Amino acid sequence: MPLPSELDRERDYVQTLYERLDTLKDEARARLVETRREMVGGNHQSRSERDAYARLYEDTLAQLSEVDDRLAFGRLELEKPDETTSPTAGDGAFRYIGRVGLRDTDHHPILLDWRVPGASAFYQATAATPMGARARRHLTLSGRAVTRIEDEVFDPTLLDRGDAQLQGEGALMAALTAQRTGRMTDIVATIQGEQDRIIRSELDGILVVQGGPGTGKTAVALHRAAYLLYSHRERLRGSGVLVVGPSRSFLRYIEQVLPSLGESGVVLSSLGGLFPGVEATIDDAPDVAALKGSARMADLLRRAVRSRQIVPTEPVEVDIDGERMVVQPQLVAEALRRAQDRGKQHNVGRVTFNKLAITALSKQLVQQLRTRGTTIDEADELVLRDDIRQSYDVRVLLNTAWLPLSPQKLLEDIYARPNWLATITPQWTPEQRALLRRPRGEAMTISDVPLLDEAAELLGEFDAVADADKRARKQQQKRDIENAERAIENMQVEGMVTASDIAGNFAERAASMTTAERAADDRTWAYGHVVVDEAQELSPMQWRLLARRCPLRSFTVVGDIAQASSPASADSWERAIQSLLGRRRREGAWRLEELTVNYRTPSQIVEYAEAVARSTGLRITPSRSVRASEWPVRETRSSDAADGVVEAVTTDREIDSAGTLAVIAPPEVVPALVTALDAAFPGLVAPGTSSLTTPISVLSPATSKGLEFDSVVVVAPSRILALSSRGNASLYVAMTRPTQRLTVVDLDG
Repeated sequence: MPLPSELDRERDYVQTLYERLDTLKDEARARLVETRREMVGGNHQSRSERDAYARLYEDTLAQLSEVDDRLAFGRLELEKPDETTSPTAGDGAFRYIGRVGLRDTDHHPILLDWRVPGASAFYQATAATPMGARARRHLTLSGRAVTRIEDEVFDPTLLDRGDAQLQGEGALMAALTAQRTGRMTDIVATIQGEQDRIIRSELDGILVVQGGPGTGKTAVALHRAAYLLYSHRERLRGSGVLVVGPSRSFLRYIEQVLPSLGESGVVLSSLGGLFPGVEATIDDAPDVAALKGSARMADLLRRAVRSRQIVPTEPVEVDIDGERMVVQPQLVAEALRRAQDRGKQHNVGRVTFNKLAITALSKQLVQQLRTRGTTIDEADELVLRDDIRQSYDVRVLLNTAWLPLSPQKLLEDIYARPNWLATITPQWTPEQRALLRRPRGEAMTISDVPLLDEAAELLGEFDAVADADKRARKQQQKRDIENAERAIENMQVEGMVTASDIAGNFAERAASMTTAERAADDRTWAYGHVVVDEAQELSPMQWRLLARRCPLRSFTVVGDIAQASSPASADSWERAIQSLLGRRRREGAWRLEELTVNYRTPSQIVEYAEAVARSTGLRITPSRSVRASEWPVRETRSSDAADGVVEAVTTDREIDSAGTLAVIAPPEVVPALVTALDAAFPGLVAPGTSSLTTPISVLSPATSKGLEFDSVVVVAPSRILALSSRGNASLYVAMTRPTQRLTVVDLDG
């Protein structure tokens, strides 16, 4: 046990940190109240300045409130003091590490943000490579009180002091063995060396992080997002970071991690939520999803759009304010050709087509009237042009030739019009076309989302009014930035904030929407960085969508190819990310980092799951588990799935009634298992997508991806294997979700 004086010393210091935190919150709150009370009159610039600074104070309050829990978690003792050491920490050169950076009233650092370069030694220092550190101390807090300290000594001369304790990885092991709560917590206090190097790697380019189950891929991805936002704030605050996960349940699982790290400017999205206004939660059957996810769908959509630009097959007679005129197909064909040559999106090009066609029709009408002896001057020509524009027959003719389309309408037409689909897929088989057949009005699926986005890219803005509004908003943004630049100069706060930050927070624009809110609402938003978790599951069409979201191609791609169970996923990272690489397919265009240590799963479960995976022909990424648990893998058999699962769950709850437990089963038996377990454990059971905070969740292998639980019961492994051609990957995923215990319930027959 540490000497009481050491523990008391840390308690006193951490209490000082919380007092400073409370002071900063009080100051921000007071400034916010004062700013809101300011009377600035009707001047737009003054109101903009007031609202911008009000929002900055609101953001500061939100950030300081989110980091209250476990504010400080570590301390480095250095060989010599520098500008980052704490002047009030007593004797020695101490550098305290926490969730945010704090300075005292004299602007001396008293707590370093974990993301700054000076904090890297807390995660990477070893006895062989101490990085200027003599010792590392872990602080364990409960609420605001320090309950335990633990030291790792790199300088042997410190052992003579008699106040260091040598418990090595105690802080890490405590975090690993803690019960799960249904929400992912951050690992900021226990990041390991190989994880920290990945988190702090450079922003530009495509970084692929490969690791087996339990190696901390998701945690590394989220902490990297927080690190990049901090270290590249100038570049990323205005564009934001997109974090993509496989499902809504996964997002609920991770949603508290980034706010707890002091970051709230990140867009979290499932694969079904990447198109504004659509939140798809179900997917198609595997063979349908495989077809929709294939790159051939991009060609199909291009042909579908082009086929909606139609030349009439015969002359068309139109009425223009009582004047009859015959329009030849060649006139429409020439207008179509000239509009198409400009290479604009369908709905944008339609405007050009209409102008060209109306001009040609005006010339024909003028010629027709002059042939009959009617005198036409320039003023008359303008009137005739307006008559043509308002003619019902002309509108029908032009709309028939080039009709405006929405992405949803185009996709529904492809699914619901088999004869048209056949004309634009001459190389497809009837069986392939039949996979896409679907009546109008059905909900969009997860596999439809990238098709909607691809269609939107080809079609352009559907609503001309919305397009004009968008241009007007951009002009307003330009004026707001000019106002913000003057405000920064007037208030002498250069370097503290940027004009784009303030302009992005003006209350008179989009109801003071944050960068994240504006980005999530705008399909064409270009993010500064994109993080993709469980990336091995993405189809080529989903990768195409994400490539459009980040033109700079700054990506962190996290996953495990061995766990790929989606019917449209790739079997190698190079094939998976080829849409991101584009023309940059050269050596060094992307880089691969591997996580090799399994921090989550006990060794006996890892060995069991890997043995099953190899026996089914699955190529896996071996990992080394850092711990074992006291419970061996339990195998049972039952003639009835419900009875077998209730018995398995009962046995497990007798061991631990407080931990989280997941039953992972083939989708067709999930409803029956929910009913049986709810009868046996009333009020404790929920389907996985409903809640992850209930003690017992029932999930399919697909919805369990990326999650972790204290205990897992895997049901009918042979049926999971038979789910699809990648059923062995689904089974491997299911068996590697637990942190403590695994039970496998096989079914007779």
